[in-house]
Amino acid sequence: MTEQNPASEDGWSFVLVDALEKVYPDAPPRPFDRTIPMSVFPGETASVQVALRPPMKHDFRLSGALEVSVDGPAAGFTSISQVELVPCSLAAFPEHDAGYDRDTPGLYPDLLRPAPDGLIQPLYGQWTSAWIDFVVPSAENAGEHELGISVRDAEGNTLFATHLCVTVVHAHAPELEIVNAHWFHCDGLASHYDVEVFSEQHWSIIDAFMGSAARMGANSLLTPTWTPPLDTAIGGTRLATQLIGIRDDSGYHFDFSRLERWVGLCAKHGIEYLEIAHLFTQWGAKATPAIYVETAEGLERRFGWDVPATSSSYRELMAELLPALRSFLAEHWSLDRVIFHISDEPEGAEALAGYQRAKGVVADLLDGLTVVDALSDFEFYRSGAVPNPVVASDAVAPFLAAGVKDLWVYYCVAQDTGVANRFISMPSVRNRVLGHQLFALECAGFLHWGFNFYNSAHSLAPVDPFKDTCAGGAFPGGDAFLVYPGPDGVPWESIRYRVFAQAMWDHRALSLLAKLAGREEVLALIDTNGSGGSLAMDSFSYDPLHYRRVRELVNQGIVQRVGQTPPAHQLI
Repeated sequence: MTEQNPASEDGWSFVLVDALEKVYPDAPPRPFDRTIPMSVFPGETASVQVALRPPMKHDFRLSGALEVSVDGPAAGFTSISQVELVPCSLAAFPEHDAGYDRDTPGLYPDLLRPAPDGLIQPLYGQWTSAWIDFVVPSAENAGEHELGISVRDAEGNTLFATHLCVTVVHAHAPELEIVNAHWFHCDGLASHYDVEVFSEQHWSIIDAFMGSAARMGANSLLTPTWTPPLDTAIGGTRLATQLIGIRDDSGYHFDFSRLERWVGLCAKHGIEYLEIAHLFTQWGAKATPAIYVETAEGLERRFGWDVPATSSSYRELMAELLPALRSFLAEHWSLDRVIFHISDEPEGAEALAGYQRAKGVVADLLDGLTVVDALSDFEFYRSGAVPNPVVASDAVAPFLAAGVKDLWVYYCVAQDTGVANRFISMPSVRNRVLGHQLFALECAGFLHWGFNFYNSAHSLAPVDPFKDTCAGGAFPGGDAFLVYPGPDGVPWESIRYRVFAQAMWDHRALSLLAKLAGREEVLALIDTNGSGGSLAMDSFSYDPLHYRRVRELVNQGIVQRVGQTPPAHQLI
C-alpha cells in the first residue's frame, strides 16, 4: 500500500515520500510504502517528506507559501525543512556506472532549509518537498506516536492530510563502535562568514558546526594543531588555522590555550577521538606543513612546501613540539583516543620511499601512539610502512584477503564507480548502504575528507557552497561537504547528511542485535540475495525498501530479545 493524493493536472498534487527518495522538480516521486512500518531508537531521527506540486494550469497563480504542520502530541518532537535545489555543475565523471540518479549538470535536491514556521514555498510547474524530522530524545516518551500531517494554503484551507505512525522502542542503541572520522575545515568557516580566525565569532561558529558533526554520528574530528597540509596546491597555502601557538625566543615555546579550548568543545559535543593534523604534505610526504612561528620580528611562516620533509630544522621543531603535545594530550584528553597522520594518499614506489623517509623523522616521537593514513596501495601495508591503513573502498580486496585487522575504509572523489558514496547525483541508497557494509566487513573506522570544505580544489580560492557544490568544478557535487553555512553561523544540513546519519544508526542497531542474537543472524538479514551479495563494497542493493525493511526486522529482533512486545504488524 502506498500513500499519495493522485490529482489531475488541474489540481494540487501531494505525495508522502520516505527519506531515501529524492524529489526532483520534473518527476513524480516514489510514494511512501506503508507495508513497512517505521521505528527508531530514542535520540534517533525518523524522516519523511511531503512532496507537492501546484496545479499545472496556465492561468493558475500562486497565492503564497503553504503551511505544513504536524498535529497532535507528537508535534513537539518534529521539525520541518524545505528541500531546496542546489547547482551541480559536475554530476558525474564520464564513463561512470549506472548507479546514478542523473549525470547531467543541473539543479538537484539537497539543501534542507529550516522552516520553523512550517511555511513551504511551492514552485510553478515543478515538484518540491517538505522534509519532516521526528526525534524523541529519551526513552521516557517511547512507544507509538501518531503524526497527523496536513498542508494548508494561505487562507487556511486544508489541501492535504495524512497520518504516520512512528514507534520509538524502549531499548537504547549502543554508541557507535567504530571511529567515524570527518575532516573539519576551520578555514572555510572563517572565509565564508568573514570573521577573524579564532576570534570569538569564529569559535561560536566552530561550536555550532562541531555540534552538527556530532549529531550526524561523527566521533572523530581533524584538529588543526597546525594548518592541515591537505588539498593545498604544491607551493601554495591555505588560510592559516593553527591552534598551537609557537614562539621562537632562544628556543621554542608553546601555547596550548587554543587547543585546550578546542578539546573542551570536542568533549562538550561527545567527540571521542582527536585527529592531529598531518605531519607532512599530501601525496607523498615530500615537504612540511605550513607552520607559523612568532619571532621578535613578528609572525613568520617557517615551514611549508619550500622546506623538505627531512629538513633538520623540522626535526628540531618536532623534537620539542611532539613531546610537549603528548604531555598536553595526556593531561587533557587520553592518548589512546588520539590519532596521528604522516601523509595523506601516498601512492607508488617513489612515494613509498619518501613516506618512509618522512616517517623516520618523527617515528621515535610517535612511539606507542596510533598512526593511520589513507591510501590505496597495498605495498604500503605489506612493507610495514603503514600498519594501520585507511583503505579506499574500491581497493579493499587485497587488504581483506590478507586478513588485515581493524581495517578502516574511506571514499572520496575517486570512488565514483561501483561502490558506495554520497554525491548529490547519486540515489540515497548508495549513501545508506555504508552502515551495512562497515558492519559486515567488521571495519574499525570510516574516514571522509569533506565535512565542510568550502574551497576550490587545491584551495586556490574560497567558494560559496550555495552556488558551487563542486569545489570549482573539480569534484562531483557534494563530495566536499555535507553541511551548508547558514546565516548567523548556523549549519544548514542536507539530505545526504540525514541519510549518512541513518547509516550510522543502522550500524548501531546491527551491532546491538549481533550481541543479542549473533552476527550470523544479522548478516543473513542484510544480505540481499542469499549469496553474500551485500557483504562486499562493490555489491549491494539499490532497492530503497530493502534498507527500510531490514532496519525494521533488526529493530523487531532487538525488541523481542529485550523483553518488549514488538509492534503489531508484519513485514512483507
